[in-house]
Amino acid sequence: MNQTIFVVLPAYNEGACIAELCSNIAKTLANRAYSYRIIIVDDGSADTTPAVAQSLSRDMPVTVFTHAHNMGLGATLRDGIVRTMELSASNDMIVTMDADNTHPPEIIPGMAAKIAEGNDVVIASRFQKGARVHGVPFLRRLFSDTVALIFRLLLPIPGIRDYTCGFRAYKATALQKAMDKWQERLFTEKGFQCMADLLLKMRGLDLRFAEVPFALRYDRKQGQTKMKVLKTIVMTLVLIWKHRLSLSSPAKAD
Repeated sequence: MNQTIFVVLPAYNEGACIAELCSNIAKTLANRAYSYRIIIVDDGSADTTPAVAQSLSRDMPVTVFTHAHNMGLGATLRDGIVRTMELSASNDMIVTMDADNTHPPEIIPGMAAKIAEGNDVVIASRFQKGARVHGVPFLRRLFSDTVALIFRLLLPIPGIRDYTCGFRAYKATALQKAMDKWQERLFTEKGFQCMADLLLKMRGLDLRFAEVPFALRYDRKQGQTKMKVLKTIVMTLVLIWKHRLSLSSPAKAD
């Protein structure tokens, strides 16, 4: 059975870089043993993102979904994954990555190889040997390092060191398993902590997790970061507390 790799791009005001990213995805994934499709979810952008995304669909397998107004990363990721699950088959792979050209699509084939080895979720990790981080502001890097340590200590997942990176590959069946269990509760976080929340909700589903190192190219980012660092720190600590509390509470029937 033919396999398709779906690449989901939550996008907000990324008109200056999304064409280059999609071109690099196409160069990386074209002429391989699998096909690919790019799913762009425009989160109510006020720049040229909608027009650029639609123009890309004329030359490559790009599908665009648009929010009428900005809803945040959590809702955009949710809609991208849910729409992609409607298009995918059980043997397909779904990749999520940032649309700001800071994630290198060149490592997607390596992530696919890890999935083919029997892993269900593969994360592009900043904490594996060989990983590199370029141009990340000090406070954001300190936040990432500290939060990663807290997650590993309090909510460990075998094989995982990077809980918050949005560059991931999932077996479609793994996401379907998570959706079957959690249903509308699978996507409840609105901000950047939604990536950690999704991972933590998948940790008890008898799945295999793995990581690959990558070079985060924050120096390629155009425009200001959309992350409000202090707010994200607070919301991430609240998320950790909620998941720790759920571990110590009696299990509820689904």
